[in-house]
Amino acid sequence: MAPTPINASSWTYADTYVVEDDVLTAARARSEEVGVTPIGSGGGAALCFLASVLEARAVVEIGTGTGVSGVWLLRGMRTDGVLTTVDIEAEHQRLARESFKEAGVAPNRARTIAGSALDVLPRLTDGHYDLVFADGDKREYSAYLTEALRLLRPGGVVAFDNALWHGKVADPAVRDEETVAIRDLVQQVAATEGLVPVLLPVGDGLLLAKKEWIPETD
Repeated sequence: MAPTPINASSWTYADTYVVEDDVLTAARARSEEVGVTPIGSGGGAALCFLASVLEARAVVEIGTGTGVSGVWLLRGMRTDGVLTTVDIEAEHQRLARESFKEAGVAPNRARTIAGSALDVLPRLTDGHYDLVFADGDKREYSAYLTEALRLLRPGGVVAFDNALWHGKVADPAVRDEETVAIRDLVQQVAATEGLVPVLLPVGDGLLLAKKEWIPETD
């Protein structure tokens, strides 16, 4: 039996179920000023929930923007947790630090690194992170997955925003470079042994995968 399609009003109700406060509203306003599209409120709430469930102490974010997703992540993390967030735009990160400050985040809890993700990620510590969230260059998503699997501890989770890419991923007739890259990633995650995947229809799609615990052998 086919599931009943969710209608627009129900989708909006679910996506705005957790109400954003003035801090996140201001961070979104900064995003609009510099032409950045941050994660939606439903996706942000999902990230906060996930960080909380994982009791995340160490998180990597690919794509700082102006701090919308970072604020959501930090609010779900442990109070001693550190967010390492990477973005090629230093000015965006300056605005993100304003958002973090307004959210009451201690400076030592948000480490901003300006640079290309594929240059920065290889310098981070193997197996150290509880959660890796990617919202960067869609064409690099597969490479981000490779790095995330190295960075995550067993039991950690990788998350990708825009996994439905404005409805285009589900349409095989759409073949632009970014859509194909995301579609290939979705298939790659599903086919990778040792991952437990789920694709959530929240916001523009949130793809999650848990890195399984692998029993030690003698």
